[in-house]
Amino acid sequence: MISAIKYNLRAVNILLFSIALFASTLSFAAQSVKKIEITGSQRVEESTVASYIDLKVGDKVTDRDLDRALKALFSTGLFADVRINLSGGVVKIDVVENPVINEIVFEGNDEIESEELMSEIQLRPRQVFTRTKVRSDVARINQIYRRQGRFSVSVQPKIIRLDQNRVNLVFEIQEGSITKVKSIRFVGNSKYSDSKLRSVISTKENAWYRFLSSSDRYDPDRLSYDQELLRDFYLEKGYADFQVLSAYAELSNDKNNFFITITIDEGERYKFSGSEIFSDIRGLDADILNKSISFKSGDWYNAEEVKKTIEKMTDQLGDLQYAFVDIRPNVKKDHKSRTVVIEFNILETPRVFVERINVNGNIRTLDKVLRREMRLVEGDPFNRTKLAKSERNIKNLNFFESTDVRVSQGSAPDKTIIDIDVQEKSTGELSIGAGFSTTDGPLADFNIKERNLLGKGQNLSLGTTIAGQRTAFNLSFTEPYFLDRDLSAGVDLFRTTRNNQRQSSFDQVRTGGGLRIGYPLSENWRQTLKYRSEQNEIANVKDVASRYIRDQEGTRFTSAISQRLFYNTRDSNFLTTSGMTFWLDTELAGLGGDAKYISGKTGASYYYPLTDQVVISTLGEVGAIQSYGNSDIQINERFFLGGATLRGFRRSGVGPRDSVTNDALGGNYFYRGNVEASFPIGLPKELGIKGHTFSDFGSLFDIDETGTDILDDSSIRASAGVGLSWRSPFGPIRVDFAVPYIKENYDDKESFRFDFGTRF
Repeated sequence: MISAIKYNLRAVNILLFSIALFASTLSFAAQSVKKIEITGSQRVEESTVASYIDLKVGDKVTDRDLDRALKALFSTGLFADVRINLSGGVVKIDVVENPVINEIVFEGNDEIESEELMSEIQLRPRQVFTRTKVRSDVARINQIYRRQGRFSVSVQPKIIRLDQNRVNLVFEIQEGSITKVKSIRFVGNSKYSDSKLRSVISTKENAWYRFLSSSDRYDPDRLSYDQELLRDFYLEKGYADFQVLSAYAELSNDKNNFFITITIDEGERYKFSGSEIFSDIRGLDADILNKSISFKSGDWYNAEEVKKTIEKMTDQLGDLQYAFVDIRPNVKKDHKSRTVVIEFNILETPRVFVERINVNGNIRTLDKVLRREMRLVEGDPFNRTKLAKSERNIKNLNFFESTDVRVSQGSAPDKTIIDIDVQEKSTGELSIGAGFSTTDGPLADFNIKERNLLGKGQNLSLGTTIAGQRTAFNLSFTEPYFLDRDLSAGVDLFRTTRNNQRQSSFDQVRTGGGLRIGYPLSENWRQTLKYRSEQNEIANVKDVASRYIRDQEGTRFTSAISQRLFYNTRDSNFLTTSGMTFWLDTELAGLGGDAKYISGKTGASYYYPLTDQVVISTLGEVGAIQSYGNSDIQINERFFLGGATLRGFRRSGVGPRDSVTNDALGGNYFYRGNVEASFPIGLPKELGIKGHTFSDFGSLFDIDETGTDILDDSSIRASAGVGLSWRSPFGPIRVDFAVPYIKENYDDKESFRFDFGTRF
């Protein structure tokens, strides 16, 4: 009975509490806003604060409405603290405003300029200070330094409070040292050594000679790229199942070094066992694409060859007007025989024509400068090969920072639009150069050049060179498309002074000018015609000079026409690894003036890569000059051999010579050649240092004068040597050591050659 009474009393109490709570809720929910009071605002108007809370007099509010108003005020970022309460129908809002930033200062940043850091952060002077943005900016500054390899960086924000609720924000930065990659280890590799795989990836271990490179700094993006490089390497070697299982970088406790571990699964090596072509293009005989397949059955599988095959097929189909062809390879593996069959699936696409060519981004360069490099025009059948050549021609102009040629669908399935997007770069050059050559001694030059004059693609250059043995002044102008045709025309003015006192006891001064015109004969052949008018002075002849030179002292005028026929298939004009060149130069003097002669030179060079890094090059050249009428060939018109043209001998060190004065007299006929091998010497490839071994040979002989005191022998001279070249940040450097092994007693020998040049 008693327990029943207690149970009933407990139930009554719970019921009464619930009724009271419900009544209280109803009472609060029924409250209406009679007034809104705002306190604490200084810069922000009270009406602005009221607009954020979305409450008006007469509204009925709940706890949820007040909570929403509180969050709305905080979300503005204007306030450091907000309090809201409702009593007797009066909503009281008390705010504490965030301060305004007066100034932002960076301290301790020696490696990165303050302007660069300011451009990367969100906060600015006269903006409202918020801790959220400060934390975000600190994270951003840390990220910038870590991209430079400084993982021990510390960034501390400091606040200096000023009057009128303003603050100065100071980022105190301790940059720390650069965190280097101490070691790179590979796990799971049995086919290739760690050192070989390290040469494949772009991240490098720290070494003293990498002071000009950032490759030994840890970069997560670079490590991801390295995984792709490893995958490409193994797929090119036939390991079709290769995988990168993990790539982990561990930071040492002192934050000075990273230790990278890459775990791989090499898998088995596969060979090609055949290929198949399946085409959805109606009327297309897929067999015509077989010649584009760059691999054969029995070769080791190579993903790069599959890629090259697709590119060749795409180009071949592009030449047949299939602009948007889609070729999808399918690698079918036979794990038992470890062979693969490559299926090339060609999806259906219509033949197309060029509907429109758009040129974008050229602010200064005229449209016609780009369009005249195009091998396609509106209305032409689309041709992938011609498009690739057009893009290469535009890039070779060297007027643009970037060039992107895109093909998109036109107004109909059989029409295409070509968009040429370019980003212009500065084409004016002001350069000052310095260097040293064993041929010309110390040298300095000053050049002003504009390669895109007035946006018309014209070339204007003014150059001066001052060297120990030579001074030169040149002014040149070239119009690459004379009369709106693929016809280059130009004019040259020059004055050159050369000190030949050591070799031949005289100075030579050449002053003159020329007109030239050049045009293509085919894709790789080009011819240039030129007229030259020149005053040539033999001056400052020593009293003890050869009588054959003293007799020629004075001024001689030359009026000559010449031509140059040039063939070029090199893969690069600077770092050539394959291809060849051929040239034929002829000149006829005698259209006025004193000189009357016919001269000619012809030669060829050939480059062949034995391996990826070993290149064999050969060169051969012959030349002859012959006078006519009553004129003789004088010393300023003859050929000279030695120095750079025949290493192991000084400039003008080979050929006819006065036995009494030892002056070099030059020659009317010459031949020369060389064989050279370029190869790595074991240093990292990024240093750009190569070794060379070479053999030069040649001869120079015959002059118009005769006499017992003239030493003239057509016998061959030859030398062999070794050299080093370095593509340094300061310019190319080459050192050669050569020893003549076939020579004449009177030849002037030179074992050591050094060339260095730079521009800044």
